[in-house]
Amino acid sequence: MSTSVQVEPVAERSHGAVGRCRWSFWFAVVHDILGVFIMMVGVFGGLVVHDLFIYIGAIIIFLSLIWWVFWYSGNIDVPPEELEDDVDLIKAKNRRLSRAVRRVSNRIRNSFRRKGRPGGEGPSGGHIPTISGTDVSFSSTQNRTSASSSKELVREPLSI
Repeated sequence: MSTSVQVEPVAERSHGAVGRCRWSFWFAVVHDILGVFIMMVGVFGGLVVHDLFIYIGAIIIFLSLIWWVFWYSGNIDVPPEELEDDVDLIKAKNRRLSRAVRRVSNRIRNSFRRKGRPGGEGPSGGHIPTISGTDVSFSSTQNRTSASSSKELVREPLSI
């Protein structure tokens, strides 16, 4: 005896012609219509301050771009598989690995922060290393006024 299992395909939820972010869509449309209307009043109205209306209409149309970006970005569909890393839905085996790596890195970091090294503590309680008695060599190019007037590289020890 065999049993057959019917699996229904998962249908994506339909959000209508406007999409999920209806308010952003309608705010963008209203801003566009209002901006064009104010701009046309400035162009064809015969007013003294016609340029003011033209600029205000253009600014309102520009601000409608904000609502269009909200509407567009709100309608982007991302499958849940791609969101796993972004919303901390890491699989259990990866979670164990990340905890182990974090523990090792904390041990390494804390080994550099041990107290009791020479140099004392700073105003924030942190360790200040000292490098007194260290010889550092540097090179400089100098014009020597000796027999040869060419530039030559001279190494001189510097004590700090």
